[in-house]
Amino acid sequence: MAHILLAEDDDSLRQFLAKALARAGHAVVDCADGNDAMAEIMAKTSEFDLLLADIVMPGLDGIELARRAGEEIPGLKVLFITGFAAVALHAKRTEPANETRILSKPFHLKDLVGEVDKILAA
Repeated sequence: MAHILLAEDDDSLRQFLAKALARAGHAVVDCADGNDAMAEIMAKTSEFDLLLADIVMPGLDGIELARRAGEEIPGLKVLFITGFAAVALHAKRTEPANETRILSKPFHLKDLVGEVDKILAA
């Protein structure tokens, strides 16, 4: 079981993803945006193994959230989810490939859980 911090501004998608990851055996803390997710990290109430974040969110976007989170939690693994292909391509060029992966929307829950398992196993 991994501890996952989920940051997604779409309420229904966030709830759906949190339930799916919990059913897959993970402990999930879900946040409506990057600012709330960063507050969870700073509160230090959980030790997170993985940050699952939408790239495009109001306030603190996923890329900046991942940067700041990595400063607070060395070795934190990151999986971005995005519906914006151009943003995904830019993020692939700027983030280390072994630490960060991108899953483009729409995706199947099986693909999400599989990608999470691959990242956590690495």
